[in-house]
Amino acid sequence: MKVVDRLEGHRAELTGYCYRMLGSVFEAEDAVQETMVRAWRGLDRFEERSSLRSWVYRIATNVCLDALAAGKRRARPMDLSGPTGGATSPGTPLDAGLWIEPCPAVPVRTGDNPAEAVETGESVHLAFIAALQHLPPKQRATLLLRDVMVFSAREVADLQGCTVASVNSALQRARATLAARREAADEPAVRPSSTVQQVLAKRYAAAFSSFDMEELSMLLHVDATMSLPPYALWMRGVSDIRAWLTGPAVGCRGSRLIPTFANGSPAFGQYRPSAEGTGFDPWALQVIDFSGDRITDISVFRDTERLFPLFDLPAHIHA
Repeated sequence: MKVVDRLEGHRAELTGYCYRMLGSVFEAEDAVQETMVRAWRGLDRFEERSSLRSWVYRIATNVCLDALAAGKRRARPMDLSGPTGGATSPGTPLDAGLWIEPCPAVPVRTGDNPAEAVETGESVHLAFIAALQHLPPKQRATLLLRDVMVFSAREVADLQGCTVASVNSALQRARATLAARREAADEPAVRPSSTVQQVLAKRYAAAFSSFDMEELSMLLHVDATMSLPPYALWMRGVSDIRAWLTGPAVGCRGSRLIPTFANGSPAFGQYRPSAEGTGFDPWALQVIDFSGDRITDISVFRDTERLFPLFDLPAHIHA
């Protein structure tokens, strides 16, 4: 196989790595394209003293570190402020570049030592992507390369041009930071099986479409959260989520939901009745997370113009 073809074979996995580094699928695609351009231009300097995979990840890491040099950190609304009441107006939308973005498919790689690896399913969830943004960029890269992309400590040291001791130290600090953030956020410890998630997602879609607040309340965890990027507003608890839906968001009554998948979780393209009276127009992408048999988080992304094509969702639903 030609080296160029072998490079292309790494594109999907590289996109997952760059997405975790940058928090934006669109920035990740740009980073991977820049990585490929640099790799193609430098093929004559690739001496195969390291694997092609290590070599291209070295390039991708440098591209991401360059992009992060300005100190920009993407976040979720709950990273920026405390919860608000459900009757609160959403306020003014903030810059789209501030927010963690959802991704339709985040490739993962499993290794031979899962005891030392970030749990495969966890490494794609929005909460994990957001937590990564709190790590210094080089620590972030080290943790991802070791625990998600499953490089050895020696490979990461060679890739980063440092010692194995430095890699292990950075990894230890990164793991400790993430563990502390999980504990502080009281993240769900037990996510249901995919079958249970599908059942709960279907119940949620039926309840939301019929605007059945009693059924929705039954599905929500007592401390469930709802956020609405690009607005800083977010809510915690069944009563405030219900107050939001029956108050400021009452225009969502009669919505249609089309199922999809984002960040390892069930998701829905939400379409509200068209103001013109014909069919349904895009309104939001909802990403749902679970613990046990309850919904713990609903992330509502309003950037439908960019996100719906990414998730192959239609531009309009006809009646």
